[in-house]
Amino acid sequence: MSSSQNVIPIIVSTAPSGRPPDDREDALYEVRKKIYPRAVAGWFANWRWLFVFATQLAYYGTPWLTWNDRQAVLLDLTARKFYIFGIVFWPQDFIYLTVLLLICAFSLFLFTAVAGRLWCGYACPQTVYTEMFLWIERKIEGDRIRRMKLDQSRLSMGKFSRKGLKHGLWIALSLWTGFTLVAYFVPARELFSQALAFTIAPWETFWIFFYGFATYGNAGWMREQVCKYMCPYARFQGAMFDRDTLVITYDDTRGEPRGSRPRHTGGKSADDKAKGLGDCVDCDICVQVCPTGIDIRHGQQYECIGCAACIDGCNQVMDKMNYPRGLIRYSTLNALEQHADWPAMLARVFRPRVLVYTAILWTIIIAAVITLWNRVPVRVDVIRDRTTLARELAGGQIENVYRLQVMNTQERVQRFTVGVRGIDGLSVYGVQQPLEIGPAASKMFAISLRMEMDAAPKGISKIEFDVTAVDADGRAAPDMFSLHEKSTFYKP
Repeated sequence: MSSSQNVIPIIVSTAPSGRPPDDREDALYEVRKKIYPRAVAGWFANWRWLFVFATQLAYYGTPWLTWNDRQAVLLDLTARKFYIFGIVFWPQDFIYLTVLLLICAFSLFLFTAVAGRLWCGYACPQTVYTEMFLWIERKIEGDRIRRMKLDQSRLSMGKFSRKGLKHGLWIALSLWTGFTLVAYFVPARELFSQALAFTIAPWETFWIFFYGFATYGNAGWMREQVCKYMCPYARFQGAMFDRDTLVITYDDTRGEPRGSRPRHTGGKSADDKAKGLGDCVDCDICVQVCPTGIDIRHGQQYECIGCAACIDGCNQVMDKMNYPRGLIRYSTLNALEQHADWPAMLARVFRPRVLVYTAILWTIIIAAVITLWNRVPVRVDVIRDRTTLARELAGGQIENVYRLQVMNTQERVQRFTVGVRGIDGLSVYGVQQPLEIGPAASKMFAISLRMEMDAAPKGISKIEFDVTAVDADGRAAPDMFSLHEKSTFYKP
């Protein structure tokens, strides 16, 4: 075989001009260019900070609230009880968690169909903590230009101290965030005392540092990378958009062609009109304030989180130029193309998709509220004694033994009586009635059912236990409930 047969041919492409292309390599991953969001003030910025305060007041404050001499919201995994203010949920109430997730999902679908990524722009933890971390960064290092210059400068004592102070505050906030998360599962006051004494258990310590590290990494370092590459919502949100969804838009009909110009005091000058310029002065403020670094003038992009910072920034420029606001605004694609006003745009809000989402959401909410309102405060499971199906007593009676597993879902003592029906002459023995169970407790009661041997039908007979709420004197309780549990009675 000749050597020429072993040579692998290489095909060299040529540029459109016929010249060989430049020697270069395309990276598999785009190298991140650090984004320095510029501070912005305005109506939407105020809304974002309102949500920052509201969500974090709820998150950091809730573990310190008390209810019935206990933590108001406590997810006690060890005892398998979830305390939510006046309600106690048990593992058997897992259906309510499913309902909660359904409500959250359909709320997200509804809000997204109406007004885009409202969750991402205002209430998502990634957005909220990034805002908090950026606020700390601006207070220590200054605004956008100063931060850029500081990062480009050589390491000095001033730079080291500023960076050290910033990261120290970031780490402190992150650890407190992790501590608060664990405080939902371990009583906050108990956990705080353990932290002061350095006696926190290993698992609690792990989760404090793990969640703290995640907060520090996501909000301090990764920031927009989480939204662009890690969050799945950015990928499937397009399926919930349509041309009548309110999204952040740039009015290119009004803004183009863009171009710089001097500031005017009396509106758009004749020179601008003569030059054929639009209202966009090409200041790039909309890009500088964007936390994900996109240019909204390029149209809809999946990286846009809907924070509306570009709207506030553009409106400030329009005010300075004495141009009308709204070059960048919340609008719909249909309204933008048809130059529709707000009444016409809002008329399209109640379209079939929105109505379906709304109907499903309210159906789930109403059903959940009714179910919780009518929730029986006691759960009962009847378990037959597996060691002996039936036994004959000395007095000529037949006996079956059962165990009643009773769960009190309320935080007060419950009393109840146990009766049985299904066979004439069958009676309850073995317990002193009324039975009593402590608040938010679970207890096993052993009871027996007896009847005369001659009167008992042979084989397996269906019976039903009646569990009825009573007060301390054995009378019907004010919040009376009655449970019925099926079982069987056996005579050989």
